[in-house]
Amino acid sequence: MTTKQEFHDSLRTLSQASVEQHFDAFVDIDWDHPDFAVDPADPRWKLPREHVLGSHEWYLGLPEEEQIRVGLYLQANVTKVGLQFEQVLIAGIMNYLHRLPNGSPEFRYATHEATEECHHTQMFQEFVNRSGADVAGGSRFFRGVAPILPLAASIVPFGFFIGVLAGEEPIDHMQKAVLRAGDDMHPLLQRIMQIHVAEEARHIGFAHQFLTFNAPRLGPIERQLVAVLTPVVMRWLCDEIIKPSKRARRDIGLPDDVFKEVYWAQPSSRKVLRDLFGDVRMLSEDIGLMNPVSRRVWRLLKIDGRSARFRGEPASAAA
Repeated sequence: MTTKQEFHDSLRTLSQASVEQHFDAFVDIDWDHPDFAVDPADPRWKLPREHVLGSHEWYLGLPEEEQIRVGLYLQANVTKVGLQFEQVLIAGIMNYLHRLPNGSPEFRYATHEATEECHHTQMFQEFVNRSGADVAGGSRFFRGVAPILPLAASIVPFGFFIGVLAGEEPIDHMQKAVLRAGDDMHPLLQRIMQIHVAEEARHIGFAHQFLTFNAPRLGPIERQLVAVLTPVVMRWLCDEIIKPSKRARRDIGLPDDVFKEVYWAQPSSRKVLRDLFGDVRMLSEDIGLMNPVSRRVWRLLKIDGRSARFRGEPASAAA
């Protein structure tokens, strides 16, 4: 069990790291540098093989100009979803901070995180604007409930931070996979991913530590409920971030049968889906949220599998 002193010490370490290494959306990215120009005909906008659609025969069979258009659109759209999720996170953090006492280390670190997330939203929106793609981001349902979701941070903070991981882990995992592959990606997108991955490491670390510290304080009924709902929230927000919405599918001309196969019927994409949550499964094991019932829910939602041995373990190492 993590003691209060250990938890607070870790928060002070994270806060100091945010002071020593942080990024500004309009200082650390030279948006007007010629290398960062967004040319809609640039072949580097094609989806990488690490993208679940990027290796599908439907996408590979498109003319190159159409591969580029679809790739730029989808990368702008997932960036917009990330922006919308982080707006929910920022609002939720502000709600959570209202209940903290004076002198709380959580207040300082969480405010650092909210500041960094604000820069992420600026960074993401600037990329969407320059892409020229009029993307909507998440599904209509997600956009509709987004203003309500931050209320959970002050009512059920433990559940809210599970939702935080559900949004942060999938996109962090995918971006790391793309960066590790070292493909010929556009330098602007690469820089955005580098900044996001660097700071999300702290944000994900805080969520892990918050849940680890507070899990022993759950009552027996609450623990059972949280254990069952955790994989449900993980799968829902993962789908919101990674699966293109109905509007996005229409805009890129993605056939329904291809969509159903890619998300998540074919074996290769099912493996990607499982790999996204290795860290969360490890955390759930460590804090007592894995039991016979919840394991069945993880399996029914197709996000079960081997837990990571350490946070951030690459899927290739796990294999």
